[in-house]
Amino acid sequence: MAESISSFWGPVTSTKECCEINYAYSSYIAEFFNTISNIPTILLALIGLINALRQRFEKRFSVLHVSNMTLAIGSMLYHATLQHVQQQSDETPMVWEVLLYMYILYSPDWHYRSTMPIFLFVYGALFAVAHSVFHFGIGFKVHYIILILLCVPRMYKYYIYTQDVSAKRLAKLFLGTFVLGSLFGFCDRVFCKEISRWPINPQGHALWHVFMGFNSYFANTFLMFCRAQQRGWSPKVVHLMGVPYVKIEKPKSQ
Repeated sequence: MAESISSFWGPVTSTKECCEINYAYSSYIAEFFNTISNIPTILLALIGLINALRQRFEKRFSVLHVSNMTLAIGSMLYHATLQHVQQQSDETPMVWEVLLYMYILYSPDWHYRSTMPIFLFVYGALFAVAHSVFHFGIGFKVHYIILILLCVPRMYKYYIYTQDVSAKRLAKLFLGTFVLGSLFGFCDRVFCKEISRWPINPQGHALWHVFMGFNSYFANTFLMFCRAQQRGWSPKVVHLMGVPYVKIEKPKSQ
């Protein structure tokens, strides 16, 4: 999959490609399935954003849902063009999104409230500049994994202190979609030569996108529930056409 195919976007300049034949369906879209598989993430993030705005959740959650959409759009641009500039429009928002999760997870217990968002903002800006100059490869992956691991203990703490069965189910769905998505993405990258010989390509990276779209939605919904519980908003998980979301009742004083 690493051949440099010339098309509407010119030769491939990205440093990584997935196990999908380039420009198989359109001269305007390099990796068709890896591009359109970001659509569920955008739609789910839009549902979350509407819910956050309609019920007047804290702005951090609106920003988080917008971040999910931004990341999905950046991923679409990257997979559609396979250009290095667009590759960074996919990778840099990945780091920004994890920094947002760190803020939401840790800020309730942060004693100096103004320092944490300032630090994370400066950190994200410096990373974006550094990544655009030095084009991190394996360093980007290691850095991203470390940031995710920093979120895990806090997420687990939220889970064990949550008594609501429906909210715990959201956390389990979050973990399940992450494991399944990671499995498909891993197989797509490691076993690409073998998969290329199959009559049908299962499009493992595209499935990674779909599962991670649900993963981020479940994570966001679970965190919205936990935060509403901290604020005394009597949250409960309800469903609309099978899609879970958090419904709250704020005290009249708020």
